[in-house]
Amino acid sequence: MQHHGILIVAKPPGLTSAQVTNRIKRLGQRKIGHAGTLDPMATGVLVVLLGHGTKLAEHLNTGTKVYRGVLRLGRTTDTYDREGTVTSEAPWQHVDSDAVRRLILSWTEITEQEVPPVSAAKHGGKPGYLLVRQGITPPAKTKPITIFSAQVLRVDLPRVEFRVTCSTGTYVRSLAHSLGMRLGCGAVLEELEREACHPFTLDQALSLEEILAAGEDLGRLVIPLADALPHWPRLTATEAQATLVRQGQMLPAGMFPGVTAAPGDKALMLDSSGAALALMQAKIHGKTVVWRVLRGLW
Repeated sequence: MQHHGILIVAKPPGLTSAQVTNRIKRLGQRKIGHAGTLDPMATGVLVVLLGHGTKLAEHLNTGTKVYRGVLRLGRTTDTYDREGTVTSEAPWQHVDSDAVRRLILSWTEITEQEVPPVSAAKHGGKPGYLLVRQGITPPAKTKPITIFSAQVLRVDLPRVEFRVTCSTGTYVRSLAHSLGMRLGCGAVLEELEREACHPFTLDQALSLEEILAAGEDLGRLVIPLADALPHWPRLTATEAQATLVRQGQMLPAGMFPGVTAAPGDKALMLDSSGAALALMQAKIHGKTVVWRVLRGLW
């Protein structure tokens, strides 16, 4: 049975995000995807989308992310993490612990970062990791990011444990690499765990083993579409309004006085039974604010 909703998975190490979804796909979930890719080495929150839940991808991959990581000084690799090929080694004993702390706390001042050569970022239509496998060095590329907060959890040189809250698309391994370059000894990311992918956190996540063991009872673990965007306001349509929504009609915001509707605002429309019907966005139509269908969920 194809389910429609999302699963919050505690991704294990050693698997790509695609390998995780492929294993769940074997439970009869022909239509499946995920929001926010994790590198094979990384663990933690992976939002898996089922059925009509795949229509939520862009809306579940734009929130803040929280990561706990461990970096190691004295080494660089082509991937910026411990799984890559070592490209240099240098002594780290001269590094001062306070200097490391200051540099990590200064991550909040970063507004752009270098995209690792080995990544899914595309160059000329091909992902960087594929170009590297072909012996081609991808051109340097930077992207805008925001680091909302940075914490130093433990310093036991050459290893440092930290936590960052950042915008989507941030490469934590690039943070580790650039810190190592500034210290003059290099650094690689040794561990990475995604603790939160807004609005979901690790304590809500299910192990892959638990999900695969559910078999035909998978439905009891699936978060329904109506609860997949808990941070969005909700609109409830009458049967007549639901018919108009399915036809792609706009509805005057005044029909739903309990929800603020300024141009650009988004909301989840439910039908009279409480099931998810559509993603809506407010806009000006003539002189009236209306709700228009952003994405149907049927």
